[in-house]
Amino acid sequence: MDETQFLKAAAVLAWFLLVFVGERLQPAAPVPPAVAAPPAARDRLGRNLALWLINVLLSPLIVIPLSAWAARYAWHWRPDSWNGVPALLLDLLLLDFLIYWWHRLNHELPVLWRFHQVHHRDRFLDSSSALRFHFGEVLISALARAAVIWLLNIPLTTVLLFEAILLAATIFHHSNLRLDAGLERALSRLIVTPSIHWVHHHAVRADTDSNYATVLSLWDPLFRSRSRTQRQPAMLIGAEGADERPLLELLLLPFRRR
Repeated sequence: MDETQFLKAAAVLAWFLLVFVGERLQPAAPVPPAVAAPPAARDRLGRNLALWLINVLLSPLIVIPLSAWAARYAWHWRPDSWNGVPALLLDLLLLDFLIYWWHRLNHELPVLWRFHQVHHRDRFLDSSSALRFHFGEVLISALARAAVIWLLNIPLTTVLLFEAILLAATIFHHSNLRLDAGLERALSRLIVTPSIHWVHHHAVRADTDSNYATVLSLWDPLFRSRSRTQRQPAMLIGAEGADERPLLELLLLPFRRR
């Protein structure tokens, strides 16, 4: 791990710990009894962290080398004038636009949903939910990201910066952190907030298949995928018609016949 990657990891970890503590001191929604009571609470947190740990181990072995290879052998079509802050901001905007569509495809293509549903089976949301992804989804996403880096010749440093922003945003909008209503309303005009993303995890498929944006909140209104549902403190979280599973079953779930 080089210095840039170390700083990125340290910053994201510090943000996660800050949000993790904050949402327990100032929760926005009550944790359902079936989720809050031990051992269910310990099991839930353990599942989410275990899924994250698997991906942490895969990152230096596959994800980072794949991105580095794509950056090294990228199709160098960009003019020399494409540099500086304006180019960086355009690249970040482009990556956020692409992650919107990638997230949407994970819901619309059955083969991708088989992996992505593991993230949605969590029966409650907090910052640990932002870490809960099947390793298969991470590997497929790494291939898609490498293709984007290669085709669009996006600098690896820009990709790493966007990943740090993406992780920070994901931790924030999955969180159960209570925000002032006026502040959250103002933030939601620009970025995805918990009030927007919790609806995406509502255990009603019509809401699950909406609110795909990750960093900037403009994409859903622009592409008509914003749900009209308003977040409620006691709204049912999860995947419609699907229950939570133990860790081993979650890992095997995408590979089983329907």
